[in-house]
Amino acid sequence: MRIAMWSGPRNISTAMMRAWENRADTSVMDEPFYGAYLKDTGLDHPMRAEVLAHHAVDWDEIAETCATAAGAPIVYQKHMCQHMIPGSPRGWMRAVRHAFLIRPPQAVASSFKRGWEGMGAEDLGYRQQAELFDHVCQITGMAPPVVEARDVLERPEAMLPALCGALGVGFDPAMLSWPAGRRPSDGVWAAHWYRRVEASTGFAPYREPGPVPAELEPIVEACLPYYEQMRAWRLGPVEAGE
Repeated sequence: MRIAMWSGPRNISTAMMRAWENRADTSVMDEPFYGAYLKDTGLDHPMRAEVLAHHAVDWDEIAETCATAAGAPIVYQKHMCQHMIPGSPRGWMRAVRHAFLIRPPQAVASSFKRGWEGMGAEDLGYRQQAELFDHVCQITGMAPPVVEARDVLERPEAMLPALCGALGVGFDPAMLSWPAGRRPSDGVWAAHWYRRVEASTGFAPYREPGPVPAELEPIVEACLPYYEQMRAWRLGPVEAGE
């Protein structure tokens, strides 16, 4: 079984990847399209040269890998929605199951800005996430599960079983904690982006985001309608005994 989890940046996506990788039956893929995205857009992200040197940059090759990846009963793929630029392949998406991870843009914008000064609304992936959600609905005939980051942080013991159930996977309590440190499966960009996750051993407690700086308010406003569209599909928790 191949699972594609779609999110934007700074959205507990790496912690979620840790949770899945801690299962004995699961291997993971970390943002497989990142190299191709950087190559074709020319964006000067942190560690751009290292990403291009160490990761695949051919769209069709990467798509084939995502569609056919094996090696474990479950292959979990962490994808960034903004990486799927116009013209990027979509046919491979029929070969995997999909889920979506969302977080309010008010909480994402400031965090991503600290990691890359050049960001704009398109770099947060909200518009692309809504489009990918609609595409998955069209090719599968049903809505894929949508998980709110806050819900996972507040109640991982209830939300992870809900996510697993929606994907047709048995829940494994090993998903609730993991050893600290870097993984061989992490992208080379981990040195810039993953410091907090590398120190973690589980999902961090939820914290209310601070106020959005005035210069980021237009970015948040541009992203908010797409977030609200996705939030309408938010998955509820599995309560004890269900």
